Amino acid sequence: MRALSAIVLLGTLADLFRASSAISNSGCLCTNSQPCWPSAATFSQLQSQLSQPLIYPLPSASACYPPSNPSGNCTDVITNWNNGNWRASHPGSLEMANYETFMFRNGTIDACFLNTTVTGTCEQGSVPVIGVDAHSVADIQAAIGFAAEHSLRLVVKNTGHDFIGRSTARGAFQVWTHNMKNITYDAAFVPQGAPGNETFEGALTLGAGVQWYEAYAAVNEHGRMMVGGLSGGGSVGAAGGWLAGGGHSFLSPSYGLGVDNALEISIVLSTGEYLTTNAYQNSDLFWALRGGGPGTYGIVTSVTYRTYPQVPIQIWDFQANVTNSSMLPELVEGFLRYQTQITDDGWGGYGGVSNQGISFLYFAPNMTNETVTATTQPWLNYVQSLAPYGVISSSQTTYDSWDDLIYQILYTSNVGGGGYVIVTSRLLSRDTVASNSSQVAQVLIDCGAGFNTVAGGRVSQFGADSAGLNPAWRNAVTETVCGVSWEEYTSTEDIQVMIQQLRGWIQAMYDATPNDGAYLNEASPFEVDWQKTFFGAHYSTLKSIKNKYDPYRLFVVREGVGSDDWNKNLTCRYGS
Repeated sequence: MRALSAIVLLGTLADLFRASSAISNSGCLCTNSQPCWPSAATFSQLQSQLSQPLIYPLPSASACYPPSNPSGNCTDVITNWNNGNWRASHPGSLEMANYETFMFRNGTIDACFLNTTVTGTCEQGSVPVIGVDAHSVADIQAAIGFAAEHSLRLVVKNTGHDFIGRSTARGAFQVWTHNMKNITYDAAFVPQGAPGNETFEGALTLGAGVQWYEAYAAVNEHGRMMVGGLSGGGSVGAAGGWLAGGGHSFLSPSYGLGVDNALEISIVLSTGEYLTTNAYQNSDLFWALRGGGPGTYGIVTSVTYRTYPQVPIQIWDFQANVTNSSMLPELVEGFLRYQTQITDDGWGGYGGVSNQGISFLYFAPNMTNETVTATTQPWLNYVQSLAPYGVISSSQTTYDSWDDLIYQILYTSNVGGGGYVIVTSRLLSRDTVASNSSQVAQVLIDCGAGFNTVAGGRVSQFGADSAGLNPAWRNAVTETVCGVSWEEYTSTEDIQVMIQQLRGWIQAMYDATPNDGAYLNEASPFEVDWQKTFFGAHYSTLKSIKNKYDPYRLFVVREGVGSDDWNKNLTCRYGS
């Protein structure tokens, strides 16, 4: 692999060296509306270095235009609009459709709506105009070298699952890693540079484009399981932003987060250099890549994860409704207080709050029936004590095999994308749920929150500085999520009203939990003090690492490390 890396680099180092002086003297990045944008002839020179034709990303609904004579298969678009895997397979499509649009300062929206009667035209919006369909490290090196030489606004996209819109930018040049699908299983994996006795049983190396449905299928073939993401159809990328943000899972209370299970990460830097990072080499970058944010340090080409022997999974299905609405705050407060015990006992999963009650579906690996009873009974006893006051509850526990459970969760539905959505999250600490559950509960009831019980337990046992991850994760027991959504024909004024409502929830949660943080993969562009909220005390160290490994400042994303040095559009650095 090292020899191959050297050969790949030989053809690009000279170009990259020439590019370095140009970009290092420039404080701005070029977009396609500017005279600095390369000509078609210049792009053809890039084409000669690539294994695949250049791509020209289009908005998801583009095939439906013009309405009188659609340019493509509009029926296919309509049928698959909410299919996460369909959206991931198109370079211009994003999981959240609102990030395909662009809003001008006067409130006008540039978009390509599925409902062709809204505007009658398909505009490019925030979708990049040209890009590289990367199938290899060499493709990525060529793309980065070209972007560096011409100081292009560069975005990196795998599947486009990003609630802040970091995998797109108006008028930008895109590197699409979706088709880097290599998967390798190693029964006895030794990280590069590690001593020979540092062996990990059953490691799985995933190319940058592998999605979780593909990773789970591969690990199942070897009778193993792994910490990974969940979404309709398993469409989330397994080696991209999920890991860069931390990577939570319903298995996290038992096995840790994604960042705790990554053994090695390969990456191409803005200099074109191809590095393998782990605990033994380039360890500072390895630290930053595990939770320090996506699209910030370079382009990840592969990740190696540890896996575990498959074990049965206990399933806890719970629901409680209130017939007396005044009991809802007490029910939610109690639920928050019990989260520490529940997660430390190994339960993880997902649920939500409504104006009628709460419900959740929790999972615990390799738990005996006796332990199930012992760990669920305290909460059930508490809820039953509220029955005389108007709380009706039901609880059921079953068990399933790992592969059957994953199949039921991932493959029975592909729904999950195509909406117009903005969310905010908060990582509730042990201190918060113990001492301030009342104030927090009111906000969660108001926003109809979802909660991801994916912290506590094993997550809390890793050191706060073990990865670049926000240290708030190590003291958290659950993640809560609030959000707003709208239809594509919604007016700019009404969208702004909903955004203001979201901002209100953000501020209320921040005021109630000032020492907690948020999950940067499930958050909004409007978080209070985003550097602290997303990265905590690690921000300054992460920024130093970013500056070390991205000397050309080529990688910049919204609310990412180092983006505070740039203007709102992330096209020019302050002072340039």
